[in-house]
Amino acid sequence: MRIVEAGFFCLGLERRMATGIYGEESQNGACREGIISIVDENPQEKNDSSCQGNPGKPPRNLMVIRRSISQATLAGIFELEATNQITGLKSPPQVESAGIVPVFRSGSCAEMGPKSYMEDKHICVENLHKHFDNNPQKFPSPSAFFGVFDGHGGVDAASFAQKNLLNFIVEDSHFPSSSKRAIRSAFARADHALADAKSLDSSSGSTALAALMLGRTTIIANVGDSRAVLGKRGRAIELSKDHKPNCTSERLRIEKLGGVVYDGYLNGQLSVARALGDWHLKGPKGLKGPLSAEPELEEVILTEEDEFLIMGCDGLWDVMSSQCAVTMVRKELRAHNDPEKCARELVREALKRNTCDNLTVVVVCFSPDPPPQIEIPRFSRRRSISAEGLDLLKGVLSNI
Repeated sequence: MRIVEAGFFCLGLERRMATGIYGEESQNGACREGIISIVDENPQEKNDSSCQGNPGKPPRNLMVIRRSISQATLAGIFELEATNQITGLKSPPQVESAGIVPVFRSGSCAEMGPKSYMEDKHICVENLHKHFDNNPQKFPSPSAFFGVFDGHGGVDAASFAQKNLLNFIVEDSHFPSSSKRAIRSAFARADHALADAKSLDSSSGSTALAALMLGRTTIIANVGDSRAVLGKRGRAIELSKDHKPNCTSERLRIEKLGGVVYDGYLNGQLSVARALGDWHLKGPKGLKGPLSAEPELEEVILTEEDEFLIMGCDGLWDVMSSQCAVTMVRKELRAHNDPEKCARELVREALKRNTCDNLTVVVVCFSPDPPPQIEIPRFSRRRSISAEGLDLLKGVLSNI
């Protein structure tokens, strides 16, 4: 689209309209105005988006749209739109991200919720140097590890993953030179260990959501329907995908390997498409079946805009959107800057919304300071228009 400006004079308009709507009035009762023409350079182009509206743009099926409106008034309209759309938010000036050194602070909260037993487990290690004091040279500074494990069929699998997954990662021969490969190997090792452990219930299973942070590099590994969400200047960025059986990609994988999805359940029994354990459903080791323990990985390099990470089991996300959680945590951090209180507030809110599951939430901050205020851009001049003036303006435009 091309915006063309040309000057013209609106003659014969009411004196009130000239002063109240268009701005400065000339001596003879006319107002000097700018005309804005929006010309469609490609009249054949169509709008392919059938699911999302775009209220900020004019209809594209009109060749030329003219508006009798001043530039100052146009700026005022743009300001009103900016205050109502998140795309209008302006972040504070960025510093070169190469010099950013994250400081990991975390808080967690776990509640049984309406269930009669607790099957969730989690782990928070803010400093891997101190945790592995016998071999600190393996880790860059700073480094941390966080995990959420949502068990089912008993707590055995979740407890085993909580106690051993980090050790399996660090002990892998590919760590730290190839951390992603080490994480995949550790998940497979944990899954096979659950099959071999005689003291554990073979029908027990667990989701596994892990965050390995090495300097500014964060690797998210996920198996199951827990979720990791990054707070980026107030915006929610999902770093993991919920592995539900009725998800299209998971359903196709399941059916390709001989499984079925019935009423949202894998083989009519399990509400997740990936999990550690559950060997009564997987069959013999080495056989690739519909229920997978292979994690999906996501790697991000932290910048100044990345403020915190929320990790939670499905008990939270069943009743709350990712954006809602990020908005709540950011508001709480600005009030008290305590990630543990933030985690407790998310759990409390999920209980108010009548979640049906156990609740586990981990909040990890990347800075010792609270998130900064988000500034909304302001214009030097503002214009408003009354309902009566708007009707008069419509009449003028209809005659052009």
